Amino acid sequence: MFELFPDQPVYEYPQLINITYSFLWAFLLASIIAITHKLTFTGDYYPKNFFQSLVLGAVVTTLVMMAIGDSLARGLGVFGAMAIIRFRTRIDDPRDVLFLFAALSTGLAIGVYGFTISFVGSILFCLVAVLLHFSPFKSFAHHSHLFFTLENTERLEDVLKVVTAYVAEYRTITIMVTKENTLRYHYAVSLKKEFSKEDLVNALRKLEGVKQIKVSSNEVIPG
Repeated sequence: MFELFPDQPVYEYPQLINITYSFLWAFLLASIIAITHKLTFTGDYYPKNFFQSLVLGAVVTTLVMMAIGDSLARGLGVFGAMAIIRFRTRIDDPRDVLFLFAALSTGLAIGVYGFTISFVGSILFCLVAVLLHFSPFKSFAHHSHLFFTLENTERLEDVLKVVTAYVAEYRTITIMVTKENTLRYHYAVSLKKEFSKEDLVNALRKLEGVKQIKVSSNEVIPG
């Protein structure tokens, strides 16, 4: 009977079965990691492409490790080919980087038939992520940026009261002086789930002295 966590290929079965079994495990464990990331996500919107990257990244890593095997020449060839590809995607949240690394590590372990390590490591990683999500150390991912110009700085407290009503967390990025000798504020904000960007903008428009209001996505940060 086929072992659930073999430490090496089961040679009495055809190679195709061993390879298929490995890819199924990579897909399953990477899906658990991706679902955990989605359940513990705290930003304004969930990036579906990142969810797919977690799953596909583990599968690709498994494929690469199986292709390399014990061959040093293959390993050098693969790393040489990977050096040609330039990855310019910026990931602002270190937590997302760790989830991506966890998915890739799972694929790496399965690629060398380390099923026990990959299974235990993935489950423990997801459990710790869930525990931290419900702990006082819960983090908020800032996926929106708020810009506005304020003529009278004494009204900043009133503006922040409105901002606090619509966002779960915010932090100051920059404060600069414009050509009109007014202050331009830039905040990273995490909107509450029940509010949209339009709601925040409409609320700020009602305040006197607040001009040039803009809420942008974290994908492009205007200057």
